[in-house]
Amino acid sequence: MNTQRIVPSKRGFTLLELMVAMVITTIIVTVLVSVTSIAIDTWNRSRAELRAARQAKTMVDSMARDFEAMVTRRGNKYEWLSAVCSEKLPGVKLASTNAVELIFFSGATDRYDGEIGINNKQDMGGDVSCVAYRLDYKDPIDKNGNIFQTFVLNRLLVNPDNTFKDLLGKPDLTAAFGIYSDRLDEVRNFLCENVFQFTITFHVEVTHVTGTTSQVVNVPVTIGQTSTDQVTRSLKIKGTGIEAQVTGSTVTEDELKAGRISAMAVSLTVLSDFAVDELRKRPFTEDQKSDFLAKKAYQYSKLVQIPSM
Repeated sequence: MNTQRIVPSKRGFTLLELMVAMVITTIIVTVLVSVTSIAIDTWNRSRAELRAARQAKTMVDSMARDFEAMVTRRGNKYEWLSAVCSEKLPGVKLASTNAVELIFFSGATDRYDGEIGINNKQDMGGDVSCVAYRLDYKDPIDKNGNIFQTFVLNRLLVNPDNTFKDLLGKPDLTAAFGIYSDRLDEVRNFLCENVFQFTITFHVEVTHVTGTTSQVVNVPVTIGQTSTDQVTRSLKIKGTGIEAQVTGSTVTEDELKAGRISAMAVSLTVLSDFAVDELRKRPFTEDQKSDFLAKKAYQYSKLVQIPSM
């Protein structure tokens, strides 16, 4: 009897089948890499925007608290607030578009490191402090370093005892503050970083006279050079009134001097960490600057009501 063994087929994949499989695998891997790249890029941009928002919130919240407790007095020749546009804007390869140096008096709640009335040897019982803000381009950690430079906003709080001794009752607050100016650079006065520019706009209630009629109008006065028509290089609040030479304003200097500040708006531009790394490496033309800021900077603003002057 003849028996026939059935031998299993050892046939493998054909070259065409292998090529089809490789093409399908390549397509799948390409799609996965593309989706992963998009997801990582979206995550990085979201993270950068979140960090920028935190920087902006830190700044505007601190400034808002100080301005809400701002202290001024009428009927004297003293200076109570000085807001001056920096003559030399901070930055190396890309200069800031605007930066305001602020010095004013406030009933800041964090005076004496927040230990108000706790340490009698330190707390002298005063409640008027002097507060200063300044934007600079430097290393926030190493004062002499130049590798990790960025736009740094510092805030200096002068406690009430030193404020009373050195700064209150001065006709020129900026000059009197000179003895504390270097302290603004100290690391402990660091507030936030990557703040490319910040602009202050004071809203002044002015009694404007036209012919035989008068009306109360709101005059927004911006410190610095912006697209706003009513711009000044400096604004001072003194016991005799508001002093500012405003271009593009319809009110007179005397009307502005007799006015009162009802609110202030702070607007700022915050750069992402990636943008800061990029601006350390190369210079920018004007066209590149606009495109760079449009893509890698974030804009924030806040309106703060000011107590009656």
